[in-house]
Amino acid sequence: MPDTTNHRAAILGSIRRSLGEPATAFAIAAEYAAIERTYTRTSRLDKHAVLDLFEDRLREYDAGVYHANLQSISRVVAEILVARGKTGLAIPAGLPADWLPQGFLFDEADLFNADRLDKTQGVLTGCTVAIAETGSIVLQNAKAQGPRILSLVPDYHLCLVFADQIAATVPEAFERIEATSALPTTFISGPSATADIEMTRIKGVHGPRFLDVLLVDD
Repeated sequence: MPDTTNHRAAILGSIRRSLGEPATAFAIAAEYAAIERTYTRTSRLDKHAVLDLFEDRLREYDAGVYHANLQSISRVVAEILVARGKTGLAIPAGLPADWLPQGFLFDEADLFNADRLDKTQGVLTGCTVAIAETGSIVLQNAKAQGPRILSLVPDYHLCLVFADQIAATVPEAFERIEATSALPTTFISGPSATADIEMTRIKGVHGPRFLDVLLVDD
């Protein structure tokens, strides 16, 4: 059964009880609304500048970046797979058929367990939104993205991001996903890597070691 606890409310409620103040939903909401939000929430960058910034951030993270238009998606996907030595990928349910090139094997993998996903050559997904400022990709348990496990277990991830899905800033991205915020959500900023273990950079600890992003623009 999913955890539906409002942890923020629980923490603030505990503090109020310790202070001897009554905890009410109204008081919590009023306190949250009163927080000054003086940080940058929007950007004046135009669409092309946002796309360029996102690509720059991806390259900083050592992600592969490719370009396509609506008519060339499947052709470029094929080129990427050939360059990576892949003969096929796992895919989520609802992935558009016109993204998939002929001559490769694509297995719908929403019901795959971790062991079976680990044996795949990688995964191909779409996304909900992307963030230029941080070079992040936001995936949700939705059509063409699938359950979170799809982006966490395979060693390789090819993700399609459309230009109009890219928000300039983090606050703009959160506004876009507000309506679907209850869905399981994963934020990806480049290939998985950590330096927590003896200060040695290790790739692929909690996600794919290799990330390619196909940017689709008109």
